[in-house]
Amino acid sequence: MMELIAQNMAPIMFISLIFFLLLGYPVAFALAANGLLFFVIGVELAPLSNGTINLSWPLLNAMPERFWAVLSNETLLAIPFFTFMGIVLEKSGMAEDLLDTIGQLFGPIRGGLAYAVIIVGALLAATTGVVAASVIAMGLISLPIMLRYGYDRRIASGVIAASGTLAQIIPPSLVLIVLADQLGRSVGDMYKGALIPGMVLTGIYLGYVLLMSIIRPAAMPALPKEARTLGSGVLSLFVALAIGAAVFVGLEKYLEANHDPKNSAILAAMAAVLVIYAGASLDKMLKINAMSRLAQQVVIVLIPPLALIFLVLGTIFLGVATPTEGGAMGAVGALILSGMKRRLSYEVVRDALAATTRLSAFVMFILLGARVFSLTFYGVNGHLWVEHLLTSLPGGELGFLLVVSLLVFFLAFFLDFFELAFIIVPLLAPAAEKLGIDLIWFGVILGVNMQTSFMHPPFGFALFFLRSVAPKVPYLDKVTGKLTDPVKTSQIYWGAVPFVFIQIIMIGIVIAFPQMVMHYKGKPVDTSNVTFTVPDFGGGLGGGLGAPGGGLGGGLGGGGLGLPPLGAPGAAPGGAAPAVPAPGGLGGLPPGLAGPGAATGTPATPPQGSGASLGIPAPMGLGGPIGN
Repeated sequence: MMELIAQNMAPIMFISLIFFLLLGYPVAFALAANGLLFFVIGVELAPLSNGTINLSWPLLNAMPERFWAVLSNETLLAIPFFTFMGIVLEKSGMAEDLLDTIGQLFGPIRGGLAYAVIIVGALLAATTGVVAASVIAMGLISLPIMLRYGYDRRIASGVIAASGTLAQIIPPSLVLIVLADQLGRSVGDMYKGALIPGMVLTGIYLGYVLLMSIIRPAAMPALPKEARTLGSGVLSLFVALAIGAAVFVGLEKYLEANHDPKNSAILAAMAAVLVIYAGASLDKMLKINAMSRLAQQVVIVLIPPLALIFLVLGTIFLGVATPTEGGAMGAVGALILSGMKRRLSYEVVRDALAATTRLSAFVMFILLGARVFSLTFYGVNGHLWVEHLLTSLPGGELGFLLVVSLLVFFLAFFLDFFELAFIIVPLLAPAAEKLGIDLIWFGVILGVNMQTSFMHPPFGFALFFLRSVAPKVPYLDKVTGKLTDPVKTSQIYWGAVPFVFIQIIMIGIVIAFPQMVMHYKGKPVDTSNVTFTVPDFGGGLGGGLGAPGGGLGGGLGGGGLGLPPLGAPGAAPGGAAPAVPAPGGLGGLPPGLAGPGAATGTPATPPQGSGASLGIPAPMGLGGPIGN
């Protein structure tokens, strides 16, 4: 019995961890306690394990170094920076301004507020990277407006919760930072790989809203005219966008042809955005009013977060800054934006620092617990057990990806994304790499999959965040003065279901079209027109290694490569190479092979019509006219 337990320690240890987590123990402590408990058991059962357990008491001496590897990891510094940036932006009122302005822009069409929520959710995701900040901000601001104008509660709840989870997959996502660290890959590459899937997922959300507005138009009515306080005038906005597009195209072609073809698109886009912003600001300040009030407000409100996105992501993609440095610049930029809106105060900074400290400590303790667990798990060959289990699945690469996606989706019902990243991903990565799967692609698949952990019951954190700010009892609307019904928990849950299915479809799209992610490697090198030319040295074998026309010894026997060829300046009279002692050369030949002249350094007489090598008589050594 003991032998059976010893030889199956890895699955027993993994099942025990799941059991403790389901009992509700904190993840960090469950990981560390399981690691230490099974370390003691493993040391005692090692003699009975037939070599499958490699644990001994001195192995605990490695623990301080494993802890220090976590504490000195510079990549993880990006987590507090991006967290701080997101919370400061939430307090600055940027989300409120964006929702109000874009809601006014899309207000005249059915589902306009839902479109606005999704677009603002994508913008907040690209500036904050924090799901809680996005969901809470949009729940507080947009949910009362959507309820005021007759939106179906399930659709409104689902749109808000799903849009907030875009912060999971759109850079600078905290999830992508952790995944890149656990997979041993660059955070910048992970950001590049996840950018297009994040944009595609946003587009599918918008498509779902469009479909529902056609099927159920009464569930998402347009804003009434009296609610559109910024008026109309979209034509001037299109003119401004056309001017910006012209600046972008012209500048990109110029930069691509003359300066920086690699980064021409990013630099041209930055210049185009600045031109539009400067035009709108001057138009408003000087009261020229060439643009409508709506167009002015859209440009002035949208550009600062776009500038912050470029400051963070643009510098990373350009290679100017690392993700940690980009996060630091983003935190400073968030403080500047908050100060410009006159909403930067001691309380804002204090609350942001407190929330950042809590999240950073949470991540750090889970990582330290995972280090204790992994030391024991690897000592009982658990990594090999998982690798053999996953690589032997039918279907090869596709079968592996499908089974792993189902596993992560199931575990996401009970674990949040940090716990999945620190417990499951290190076990899956070796098997994926052994199957030849690109780990950036694999990380993006896992990132989209973990996004569902925020959405589906019973532990969908986005649903909890929305529940915390949604009205629980009937209330009087402050604008209309009407008594408004509350939002039920069941309505929030049912509203999230369609978006969970959309996220599952997105997982299949990323698996089916890997090039959505693989573009991070850049354009492939075209080798169809590459030719290899071998130079013609002449003189057969001798010419290839020595002077033109010389023998093998011309390259080796005479004391070094690069000797002047026959007849070249510095050559001995008659075309013979100067005498150099063979032992001092790069490849001096033994005296018996090189001839008598080689050992003493006396010059040899070259044969007629031949470039004899240094110190080797041509008639009898290897330096003769071979091939002539």
